[in-house]
Amino acid sequence: MALFQPAPLQKGDRVALIAPSGPLPEGRLSLALDAIRARGLEPVAYPSVTQTHGYLAGADAVRAQDVNDAFADDSIKGVLCARGGYGAQRLYPRIDWENIRRHPKRFLGYSDITFFHLMLTQCCGMVSYHTPMPSTEWYEGLDEYTDSWLDKALFGDVWGELPNCDKAERKTVAPGKACGELTGGNLSLVASAVGTPYAMDAKDKIVFLEDVGERPYRVDGMLNHLVQSGALSGCRGIVLGYYTDCNPPKDKPSLTLDEVFDELLAPLGVPVLSGVTCGHSTPTLSLPIGCDAELDADAQTLRIVEGEK
Repeated sequence: MALFQPAPLQKGDRVALIAPSGPLPEGRLSLALDAIRARGLEPVAYPSVTQTHGYLAGADAVRAQDVNDAFADDSIKGVLCARGGYGAQRLYPRIDWENIRRHPKRFLGYSDITFFHLMLTQCCGMVSYHTPMPSTEWYEGLDEYTDSWLDKALFGDVWGELPNCDKAERKTVAPGKACGELTGGNLSLVASAVGTPYAMDAKDKIVFLEDVGERPYRVDGMLNHLVQSGALSGCRGIVLGYYTDCNPPKDKPSLTLDEVFDELLAPLGVPVLSGVTCGHSTPTLSLPIGCDAELDADAQTLRIVEGEK
């Protein structure tokens, strides 16, 4: 059954800016707010974007309250995560998921925000959007490809063919075709959630995975964990995005990422496509997590199926 697609934003809408994970770097808040205004939206800065608690943007209670308040306020039409980092998973028992289900709205972010993408789809039956964020990419200015897909995630719908940016090549890791609900996000977050109440449910779904700053042996370990734990059991296909700064060390023997993907994912018996331009780099797609997708690993295409609103 198709998940609920929150209404697109309109120019002039009030949107919440929250930091459910790490704190904003010094001086970045004003730049992020200006970037949001430049898109025709009116940002409302919630307390977490101004607080620091070690590597967290304020205490768990503060960050969770911002999430709950942003969804409960009917004058707020969308929720933008300022950045990723670490800490979103700590909020699981503090979030009012039923409140969110009653007040669905556009929710954007990526990286550590993967936790919310999984929970919004699995607990609330709501599509959310894997997109660049105001304090990490927007404030610097976006390339045309990234900007156009972000614009669709904010003000329209991300439906139809999802082509790579120019000169970016895809690779068929395992052949075949599949369709199913799109899930996943950051590999590190998906792997660490195994065995928890917020673990990814991959059954009958197409799983998207990307990461940053991990050596091939670390990517190997996380994918192996997903395979052997059964976390990928029942999935219909796998889409691999950017693996930014995940290169082998120059002074030690190593498998390449392509070899890791071939050895661990190809034997699963589902279509696997790598090299999709989405994740911790730009240019990047914006993906609607929870929408139905069609994967053709032979033709190296990914398509979002138009759903109900």
